[in-house]
Amino acid sequence: MPGCYDALSAEIMARAGHKTGFVSGYAVAATLLGEPDLGLLTMPEMSRKVSQICTAAPGLHVIADADTGGGNVLNVQRTVKQLIQAGAKGCMIEDQVWPRGPGQLRSKDVIAMEEFAGKVAAARLVIQDQDFFLIARTDARSSSGKYGLEDAITRANLYCDAGANASYIQGPRTLDELRKIGRKTKGIRVCNMMETSPAYPPLCTPEELKDMGFHIVLHPLSGLYAATKALINVYELLATKGTTRDNLSDLVTYTEFNEIINLEEKISIDNVVRQRDQKLTVRVRAPSVSVDNTNS
Repeated sequence: MPGCYDALSAEIMARAGHKTGFVSGYAVAATLLGEPDLGLLTMPEMSRKVSQICTAAPGLHVIADADTGGGNVLNVQRTVKQLIQAGAKGCMIEDQVWPRGPGQLRSKDVIAMEEFAGKVAAARLVIQDQDFFLIARTDARSSSGKYGLEDAITRANLYCDAGANASYIQGPRTLDELRKIGRKTKGIRVCNMMETSPAYPPLCTPEELKDMGFHIVLHPLSGLYAATKALINVYELLATKGTTRDNLSDLVTYTEFNEIINLEEKISIDNVVRQRDQKLTVRVRAPSVSVDNTNS
């Protein structure tokens, strides 16, 4: 499941054949605010971004990063309601304290597992039988060495018992830890493959992860990092050479881009509506007025 962060990246993802996409809070904080993932992005902002993505790519099943849910159990319920209304098909909530730290850093802490299980149960009360996939994430493994892998596994299983459809343990550090998670956690297991981060295990293929016991593989930042690299290259090129004439193969063409954003389809719709408007006639009927005959 790759990551998208705006309407355009979602359109491109869908065109590539993907059926499901993950909207990362890290990516949205960076692209919407130009800020790191330190709790600055609010849940209403995330819901609006998810709505834009779902509108642009209606065939894409969107799973949203809901961070801690925005606060207590009532905030969690409000967040889930907003994401459902936005068109999301699922979300991930996590057991970090609030305000939270970046997911890839180890200088962070988690709340009591019983408290977070209550958040999961609160989310499930809102979801009920709706088509909405709930992933419970624990950061216990990557929290300053204070909690170990065994505690993270216990938490993941408790959260599934509380109503999560799947669990995700953040920050396993070796392939052996991945295998242990696959053996000891129940239900549907999610794994995160994040390029270039020192806080993650080596990248694995879907087949390798399946053999370890994982069912869903996230690539939340691949698109963001690829797009960022492309922007760095083209802006540096313009700063040094002042032209892209010798590097046009690095850019999509005008025609290719307009095809991605469905320009011809929109023009066709506009033309059809304009032709209908020209044929329409407007008839105005004056309101009836009662006649007073008493003085006649």
